[in-house]
Amino acid sequence: MDPIHPKSVIVYRQVKRAMRSGRYAPGERLDPSRLAGEFKTSPTPVRFALYRLVGEALIVDHARDGLHVPLPNEVVLRNLYDWMERLLLMACDIGEEPRLRESTALELANVDSDLVKLTWQLFDAIARATAHGSLHRAVKQANDQLAPIRRAKQGLLDHAHEELSRLHQHWQARDIPALKSALHDYHERRRQLVPCIVALLSDHNGHAR
Repeated sequence: MDPIHPKSVIVYRQVKRAMRSGRYAPGERLDPSRLAGEFKTSPTPVRFALYRLVGEALIVDHARDGLHVPLPNEVVLRNLYDWMERLLLMACDIGEEPRLRESTALELANVDSDLVKLTWQLFDAIARATAHGSLHRAVKQANDQLAPIRRAKQGLLDHAHEELSRLHQHWQARDIPALKSALHDYHERRRQLVPCIVALLSDHNGHAR
């Protein structure tokens, strides 16, 4: 833990978990004073934690307007989907380190599943299995950047549970050609929906103000 501001590490982890869960929506302003009260600490470690997240591109600093969860435009979101797909396909091409093979199966998606959480876990598992730390870190960062967006746009996609189940099944079977094809289709569906997703995020952000 940080020897100077150990509480900032705790707050950092708590805020990151909250962002993955959809507690903070794209475009939402994060007030350090409010978060300090919420986490029962002083504003200083909260600011340290938030600026650490700025460095990871999970929060953006709008100067006088404060710190916000990123609200991507169409170019940024399309590039983010492209980047995530490229990273996962690279992981598939590198292959799995045998000693890191998952000993337990990942939970398969059903109508009651938290698809955002399961998607994060699956993509993380694919990258982690390569034993390439830099690739795994890049996937984790992209995963975290996409988590609030995945949470906000869930209603736009039909048959998302079946889609994620297929990805899980290909990964569990280690059918890499089928997995790569399904990953491409997964991201292509979202690239096609980028204008709708951005409009939805902007609309939600406007209503929240």
